[in-house]
Amino acid sequence: MRFSFPAEKFKTARSNLMLPHPKGEAASIADAFAECASGISKVDPVDLDDYARESLSKLNALIDPIGLRDPAGRGMHTIKAEKLSIEQRRELSSTVDELASWFDIKSRTS
Repeated sequence: MRFSFPAEKFKTARSNLMLPHPKGEAASIADAFAECASGISKVDPVDLDDYARESLSKLNALIDPIGLRDPAGRGMHTIKAEKLSIEQRRELSSTVDELASWFDIKSRTS
């Protein structure tokens, strides 16, 4: 499998999580969620090692909007981003950074 597409998406997601946040932190996190979701959509879990599968599982848990509602139509990624605790934001940043590095290495060696 080619990892260049998810590598690019996770690189962009990592950039979205870095300061400054011109549209606000929640908007930057929501944009990072969208980039991650796009990158994940092209990944076959069979092509991943245990570390990457575990990291993607953590990421999916952070992105998952289960139990949330969006009556105003603002977007579930935005609603979820606003609900993240400080610790969850730290975990998100760390997980996205680790996956961006993992996909980058794999894209250069595959």
